[in-house]
Amino acid sequence: MIDWSGIFHILATPFGDDGTLDVDGLPRLVEAVLATGVSGLTILGIAGEAHRLTDEERRRVVEGVVKAVGGYVPVAVGVSASGTHLAAGFAAMAREHGADAVMVAPPAGARNLDLVAEYYQRVAQAARLPLVLQDEPVTTGVVMPAPFLARLIAELPTVEAVKLEEAPTPPKITRLAALAPRRVPVFGGLGGVYFFEELSRGATGAMTGFPYPEALRAIREQFVAGQRDKARALFYHWLPLIRFESQPGAVPGTSLAIRKEILRRRGWLRSAYVRHPAAAPDAATLEELSEVLAAVVPG
Repeated sequence: MIDWSGIFHILATPFGDDGTLDVDGLPRLVEAVLATGVSGLTILGIAGEAHRLTDEERRRVVEGVVKAVGGYVPVAVGVSASGTHLAAGFAAMAREHGADAVMVAPPAGARNLDLVAEYYQRVAQAARLPLVLQDEPVTTGVVMPAPFLARLIAELPTVEAVKLEEAPTPPKITRLAALAPRRVPVFGGLGGVYFFEELSRGATGAMTGFPYPEALRAIREQFVAGQRDKARALFYHWLPLIRFESQPGAVPGTSLAIRKEILRRRGWLRSAYVRHPAAAPDAATLEELSEVLAAVVPG
């Protein structure tokens, strides 16, 4: 059984400066993330640029990460796609290459929630793994109200967690808890921008690629220990970087480029390259990043 709590870090996909997949860089990135004490890894999400990978590159990422993790923590694989057949195929591939769970967002642009429910049913059947429902309307354009998420939880016994990213997330956490037919752990995302409030509403952790996962872990540990004031103070300390790094409305363009630049500066990535058509940060943005890092990051 997977312990759906704590920080599930969404892994960036490493590329070289020429845009080719840096398979050799995966073990180094995984090792660095695991050293921060995360509870799990989530790969091939929106922030993992899954939509910019070939099928073969997807397979190599799953294979490489699962091998590097070596069972130390669970690995959830994003299998979202615009078509049910594609998502089901990605899910089967993830299972065949050692994934512990799959994360699934609705097909982009879908308006018929009955068809979205059928999509989830078919993907779950193909995956035969624990399922994370990803509620991410900014990128998908699909709003899944709390009653609909509760319906999916009722109809799909393999749903074991929900990642809520419809801002503002805290009220939706409360609504879902009241409607769900069984208790399902809820994670916040969105770079951690509502993390303290999400914990206050009952979230069990965060599933995000914020490049200082140890900071999110420390916030949650203080909160779980009953040190609410200390957790809030830590959250407020890191909030300037969380805000700057997330760049609302820019995902997966500028915000991901900033995230990868931070990971490069930490030595976790060799290159901050983000695949086209995402734009690289301009010189002024990089200077602003340096200023925020100097003010927020200890040492």
